[in-house]
Amino acid sequence: MKTNFWKVLGPGIIWAGAAVGVSHLVQSTRAGASFGFELVSLVLIVNLLKYPFFEFGPRYAIASGESLIHGYMRMGKWAVYLFFALTLGTMFTIQAAVSSVTVGILMSIFQDLLSFQGWVLLLFFLCLLIVVVGKYKALDRIMKLIILVLSLSTIVAVIAASVKGFHPNPEFASSFTWSAGDIAFMIAIAGWMPSAIDISVWHSMWTLAKIKQTGYRPSLKEALLDFNIGYAGTTILALCFLALGALCMYGSGVTFSENGAAFATQFFSLYTSTIGSWAYVIIAIAATATMFSTTLTVIDAYPRVLKPVSQILIPKFNNERADKFLDYFWVALLLIVAFLIMTSFSTQMKLLVDIATSLSFVTAPVLGYMNYKAVTGSNIAPEFQPGIKMKVLSWIGLIVLSAFAIYFIGVRFL
Repeated sequence: MKTNFWKVLGPGIIWAGAAVGVSHLVQSTRAGASFGFELVSLVLIVNLLKYPFFEFGPRYAIASGESLIHGYMRMGKWAVYLFFALTLGTMFTIQAAVSSVTVGILMSIFQDLLSFQGWVLLLFFLCLLIVVVGKYKALDRIMKLIILVLSLSTIVAVIAASVKGFHPNPEFASSFTWSAGDIAFMIAIAGWMPSAIDISVWHSMWTLAKIKQTGYRPSLKEALLDFNIGYAGTTILALCFLALGALCMYGSGVTFSENGAAFATQFFSLYTSTIGSWAYVIIAIAATATMFSTTLTVIDAYPRVLKPVSQILIPKFNNERADKFLDYFWVALLLIVAFLIMTSFSTQMKLLVDIATSLSFVTAPVLGYMNYKAVTGSNIAPEFQPGIKMKVLSWIGLIVLSAFAIYFIGVRFL
């Protein structure tokens, strides 16, 4: 069993690398910095309500031997078109948002070493080297190392901050008021907590890639163990970053900059002023590992997912020659458009992040429902389908996510 576990471990860790990013470093930290520990319940509830829709990714892949994209195809070609439209509508902004935060951190750490555009190009080059040259095997190994470093450094930082205690300045401390602004902030957090539901599709493809790499097809129980380790880890880390925001920033009176590098500098200085200058290296490692892991997995995932989508929608692309073309086409388009968005919003990181997270929140009920339909389809044997408790939780999640999405659309556009 031990040997099998190590053969299975990987897709859940990569999933965690994709999930632990802006939602944790920026949004969870902002939640703690703005409202102390008041939004802990929000983080836990959102993680619970979204759990089934992420779990359906590896469940469907193991049960069917195919990705969720093909599960959508079984509903009708309309579902693939819808997924394609939702992906195109969000992917460039999401890539730009996570990359902007990563570049902001690098610019803060290394100061004037490179320009904003220079850091973007270097970041994209390093990620492409891993994804295009190393492929899944390199991604699998590097993500395990990054997540280990991220987890250890974050936990050390939380322990150090806890030792200092929770001493907010009452003059600057504020509470969540259910005002329009606070609700919009809550929706932005929920949009990527623990991540956008899109990555359930990515997870199904990483599961199949792992099977292809190792030649071992895990049982459903083994695959879900791998997923649950990653999911539990992302929840714990979200609470860790919220705690860091509360312990180090709540009641400080600091207004965070919308510029990525300036935000990162404020982020680091508040930690070091609270914990001590020795904590800079630990916080810098945690922040860099967090955002590099997300940038890397997003660059891997979108081209990986859009290739089979393209082949389903345009059958003439379903050949070996087109395989290579689609790989390069989607990764090139993704990075070029993301680069253009990043340069346009180079001084408005917070706005870019809020746009990306809000888009993900609005699309969450649609993708969640499609995942539910796929995993309860007639091609899935009863023993692989979710049980009654999971189905009930799914419907509760869909109702809550839909209600908030409708509210958000009504407030913003009506």
